[in-house]
Parts: sequence; C-alpha cells; structure tokens
Amino acid sequence: MPRQPSSMALAPQAESLAGNEPLRLVSVCLDIDTQNLVRLFAESSLLVRVTRQVHDYHSEEFESAPEWSIEAAPDICLIDFDQDRQQAVSAAERILSRSPETAIFAISSQAEPNCIIEAMRAGCTEYLLKPVDKDQMVGAIARVVGRKKEKKEMFKAQVFAFMGAKGGCGVTTVATHLATLLAKVCERKTLLIDLHSDCGDVPLYLGLTKYRFHFYDLLENADRLDAELLHSFIMHHPSGLDIIPAPEETAPSRNTDERALLRTLDFLRGRYEFILVDLPPTLTSQSQELVRHADHLHLVTVAEVSALRNVVRHLTYFAESERSKSVRVVLNRFHKNNAITDAQIEKTIKQEIYWKVPNQYSHVSKAIMAGDPSSQIAGSDVARSVKDWAVTVGAQPKDPKDKKGARGILGLWNR
Repeated sequence: MPRQPSSMALAPQAESLAGNEPLRLVSVCLDIDTQNLVRLFAESSLLVRVTRQVHDYHSEEFESAPEWSIEAAPDICLIDFDQDRQQAVSAAERILSRSPETAIFAISSQAEPNCIIEAMRAGCTEYLLKPVDKDQMVGAIARVVGRKKEKKEMFKAQVFAFMGAKGGCGVTTVATHLATLLAKVCERKTLLIDLHSDCGDVPLYLGLTKYRFHFYDLLENADRLDAELLHSFIMHHPSGLDIIPAPEETAPSRNTDERALLRTLDFLRGRYEFILVDLPPTLTSQSQELVRHADHLHLVTVAEVSALRNVVRHLTYFAESERSKSVRVVLNRFHKNNAITDAQIEKTIKQEIYWKVPNQYSHVSKAIMAGDPSSQIAGSDVARSVKDWAVTVGAQPKDPKDKKGARGILGLWNR
C-alpha cells in the first residue's frame, strides 16, 4: 500500500517567497506518491499551481495544451526519470525546444553521478531525489523565482553582428574599437564575442592574452548557464568592456545546436545593453543563426572590386533567405581619393553606406600593439569617426535634473 504523504509545512525560505504569484507547474509521468506530495505542497505553500498532469512521455498534450504555447508556457515541469530514462530524456529535450523558458526538474530515486549528468545534459536545471521533501522543493523553486526576478531586472541588449566582405577587411579592428568606446565613452554595459571557430584575435587586439575558456565551451554548458558560470568565461578590459574569446587553437569545424546558441544569446541579452559579435568571413551554421537573431548585421568592406562584389553577393543572400532584418554596410579604410568613389560603391550595392572609418593604418596599428583602442588612437580621425558612431548608437538619455546633462551628447566627448 502506498504511504500517505504528511502535511507539508512552509519552510522559512518558502514564507519569503509566498508573496510571489504562484508558478505554473506541469508534471509528466510522476508516480502516485510523488504526485500526491506535489499536490499537497501546492495546496499548503501556494508557491506553485499544478496546471496539468501528463501521464505519457510522448503525449499529444505537449502539442495541444495551451500551457505549451509560447505565451503561456509553464514555469516548471516535473519529469519522472524512473519509469523510462530514455523517454524522459527525450521528453525533456522536446519540452525545452518548445518552451525554453520552462525550468525542468528531474525526479528520480537514482543518485548516481552519471544519471544526474544525463538529466542535466537533457536540459534539466534541478535533480530532485525521491522521496521529494519540502526543503528540496522550496530550494529548487526559489532558484526559479530568483532567475525570473533577475530576468525582469535585466537589460535587453541590442545585438550587432560584424562580418567582413572578405578576409582582411578589418572586422576585428572595427568591432573592438566600437565596443571599447561604447563601454568607456558611453558608459554602456557592453560585451564583445569572438565567434571564430579557432584562432580568434579579439583578446590579442585588446592586450588580453591569457584565458582558459572560450565561447564554444560556453555553448556546451548552455543548459546550466547562470551568472556564476558566465563569470568564469568573461574577460575584462580596462575600458569596462567584457569579452568572451574564441578558441586559441586550430580545430576541426565546431558543431553546436541552434537551441544552445539561442539559449546563450537570450541569457546574455539580459545582462548587457550592447552585444557585439565578431563573425568569421565565411558563413558557418553558428554565424548564420546569430545573424538571423541579431538586431543589425554590419557588413564591413573596403573599396576594392573583389570585396564589393562579395558585398553584393551577401546582400542578395541575406535578402533572399531573410536571415537579417537590417544589413548595414560599413566602409573601412575610407579615403576621399579612393579609386572607387562612394557614389560608385552605393550604386553597386544599391544602398547607402552606413558608416565610413578613415584609413589611418599607423594609428590603428599603434592601438592594436598597445591593446587599448579607446585611448591609443585618441585625437585621430579614426577615433573621431568611431566615437561619433558609438555616441550615435550608445548615448544615454540624460536626466533633466542632472546639470551635467546640459552639455548634451557632446559632453560625452570630453570625458
């Protein structure tokens, strides 16, 4: 005869959460004892509201129930991993792909490390051992509430992707300069990601040479990503800019699934005001997916026939595939005496040049050698151009009560 669950009194931690709106909870294939425990917990604590009990790992209810729509996805899904672990793993992956915001709790009597790892890889954020007690449940719910609260207080970053019309157009130079100025001059919380699959140069250009982890390592841990884990991947530049580097070593093509990339990007969006991504010149599955979800793609070119031919090709591809809502063409190493004029370029690409970065090789080389673009090119035409750009996209609105705000945007220039 199944044991009768006892009443679940509120723990102090639960009392502190009681003021929050109950979280929507769905259970999948729970055994009768755990199902009763969850019901009693929901009735006594008011922390969760059981909206549905699903009794089949592959039930059509996953597709038809309103709880699985994007607008009303459950906050928590409890999945019993004891009946059939493989089907439980499949269900967790399926639910997460349909509802990335849902926190999935694995419920099991198996405490072996390989069982826990298997569940975490499937996307479970919690692993609760049977018999589930109130402290286990409250602790897990508190973490979900904390993440939801954190997300409400987060930023919503604009994502700018940077890709070269061909190799050698200066994409990394442009991206690092703009990113450091957004962080230092505009005082915006900014992240620069190097999405090259190997041999990325972003840390080198910023004078940061020692690091352990890279962006593809982060993608492999997307399902357990939180603020503490992210901190171990971040490199900090004196300008205030944060960086996630590319792998240092050469390696075969790195494959990551779309879900991991989107989960990671969504997580990062909530912690920054601007995210700049340095893409490789050749489109990869990762860079194509990122471009599709970026606010703007900045296509960096130079005034050369081969580069401009590629600009046209890229613009045609992105227009036909609807991979990006906005493609901006940036002319790097601009000079008024270029053999190909601005008018000829705009006629060829059939749109206006979004921004022009002057050709001052010696100043840019000095900045790369020093590892600090925000200070080493001060006073140069390059600095003025990129600073104008940074202020255009990153100037913060001033509080009318702030007397310093009377200087307007130009006041940023004198910091």
